[in-house]
Amino acid sequence: MFNKSVAVLDIRSSEVTAAVVERGVNNTFIIKSKYSCRYEGYAEGEFLDLNDFYSAAAQVVSDTSSAINKPLKRFYVSVPGEFTKVICTDKTISFSSAKKIRSSDVDYVREVSTPEDTANYVNVKNGCVYYTLSDKRRTVNPIGEVSDSLQAKLCFYMVSRTFIEYVENAFEESGLNCDLIFIPEVHAEAMYLLPPDKRDDVAVLFDFGYISSTFSVVCGNGLLYSESFSIGLGHLAYLLSGELDIPYDVASDFLKSVNLNAREKAEGITEFTINGERYAMYSSVIRDEIRQGLDGVCETVEECMHGYSGINISGKPLYITGEGVNVIRGANEHISSSLMRSVQMVVPGCPYYGKPNLSSLFSLMNAALEDYENLSVFKRI
Repeated sequence: MFNKSVAVLDIRSSEVTAAVVERGVNNTFIIKSKYSCRYEGYAEGEFLDLNDFYSAAAQVVSDTSSAINKPLKRFYVSVPGEFTKVICTDKTISFSSAKKIRSSDVDYVREVSTPEDTANYVNVKNGCVYYTLSDKRRTVNPIGEVSDSLQAKLCFYMVSRTFIEYVENAFEESGLNCDLIFIPEVHAEAMYLLPPDKRDDVAVLFDFGYISSTFSVVCGNGLLYSESFSIGLGHLAYLLSGELDIPYDVASDFLKSVNLNAREKAEGITEFTINGERYAMYSSVIRDEIRQGLDGVCETVEECMHGYSGINISGKPLYITGEGVNVIRGANEHISSSLMRSVQMVVPGCPYYGKPNLSSLFSLMNAALEDYENLSVFKRI
């Protein structure tokens, strides 16, 4: 591996991407190689076609390794929300008298808070939501503060052992023997896409994916809540295909062509010619079907909101990213209206790469580089 470079494997529900990257100026990235491959994806915590995943992941990993012509000693792998369980803890330790809090105190309260690994899940990372001092002040870094107690609100990211096994099998198929470091996608996106001032109180992040989407409540340097569900842009295309009796690929093109905010006449037509066959539909009919599909997504997001019972998030904007964003023109406005809250798109802060479909990859690259620069904070498997 290059002295300042890291290799990453981003696993989304539409494609897998492997890249070798190093840090550029002003926290930008220099991508030395990048390979992507579409595959069947995952839903309900399972890959839809395991052999297809093995083939796609092995291909991009192998291509990346060949392109840089250097031995890769480690790979950082993103863990989708479908395979991640977030556990929050709230522990307090007391001191005999007020004292300056040391790093050893923080390490101890983290140690007593850490949940046990289970047969199905393993802890790969923890995050600090906040610490509370005896005078009720909250901070994400209590070291050096004076207090006679330390309350720690922490979150732990538990990753499915089955997912880890699948990734290990894919790397074995690629022929590359290296250390694997797993990074929860929900943590990487929250820390990269939302600056500290948005996370200080509480923020709501929605990754609108292709087959799988994830709703998260972010606070401080961790998550209070995260829930994934198998609904995404691909399901909207499938719904449109069935309702209008058209091929899936045609439905996907219709999704990209219609503007939900348009005020066209009722007889307005949207049409495509694919493989010599013409498909034409009333634009108003297409818009109505898409709105119904988006309403289904919003209903699931509302269910996630009701499932969360922590710090009040009413009135908070919904930060949205992922493959499902910006494909359907006017979708964000419709989601905002349906949920009755502000919707704001968040994207990588890099020139030419500020696209929501790249949020996962760039968040992973940022987390991997930070880990490499800070002598590792993620657990090696």
